[in-house]
Amino acid sequence: MKYAIIGAGGTGGTLGFYLTKAGKDVTLIARGKHLEAIQKNGLTMERLWDKNTETLSVKASSEEEYQETPDVVLLCVKGYSVESTIPLIKKIAGKDTVVIPILNIYGTGGKLQKQLPELTVTDGCIYVSANIKEPGVLLQHGSILRVVFGTRTPEEETEKMHEIAADMKSDDITVILSDDIKRDAMTKFSYVSPAGTAGLYCNAVAGDFQKEGESREVFKELIREIVALSHGMGIEFQEDLVERNMKILSDLPPETTTSMQRDVLAHHQSEMDGLVYEVVRLGRKYGVSLPTYEKAAKYFREHVEQ
Repeated sequence: MKYAIIGAGGTGGTLGFYLTKAGKDVTLIARGKHLEAIQKNGLTMERLWDKNTETLSVKASSEEEYQETPDVVLLCVKGYSVESTIPLIKKIAGKDTVVIPILNIYGTGGKLQKQLPELTVTDGCIYVSANIKEPGVLLQHGSILRVVFGTRTPEEETEKMHEIAADMKSDDITVILSDDIKRDAMTKFSYVSPAGTAGLYCNAVAGDFQKEGESREVFKELIREIVALSHGMGIEFQEDLVERNMKILSDLPPETTTSMQRDVLAHHQSEMDGLVYEVVRLGRKYGVSLPTYEKAAKYFREHVEQ
């Protein structure tokens, strides 16, 4: 299969690196100095947990130069950039192309499907912790790399989606075709939203959440509020999400931060609207009390520049 990955940062770049390593036909669609460095020197992956570094020759293209028609478009941009990718997706997608948004923001696939009615757009999420260290170089904080995607209703699922899931799997990538993507995407959201919110609100890194203290308790309470919101939305879980997310956190290097924290601290545009304010809006819509999110949102509006 032919893959186009829109976005070559911690999510898209990491997927492109390991899909290329597995011998797949992958093109990263990137821009600026990061694109130039990948085209000139390859893509380098530095692994924080074992201190290993590896460089691969990875195909990379600008939006303007990319002329292929991929079987799969993996959308790996920040939530605030989704709208700007729609013209590109319309240009490169064929009638059988499957678009898989892999973002931090819950519900992106459904919103995107309305704007791309002629294409198949799934929902999806990814478990990965990585960021651009410098142009052409990615820093991967932990070894977990798991992609979950699926259709919002069972009748939308096709045989091609099973083929994609099987094709993407490798020694480095776990791929799951979900039978309940709303539940599975919200399960991921129950980690990434509380982690980003608590990290910024408490000025904390993973190590602060790994030990007893106020930061850890704020993180846990935010997870509980996401669970309460999910119940209000009719989404039920098969496991204790506090326990699950604390296990994920325990496997990260202590210095790990979230992309929202890094963006805010660098005075870049961040996903705060989708990760924090949207949660508050949903709580009000479904009549679910979210006091910790409300408190964090109020603090961010008053003290954090956007």
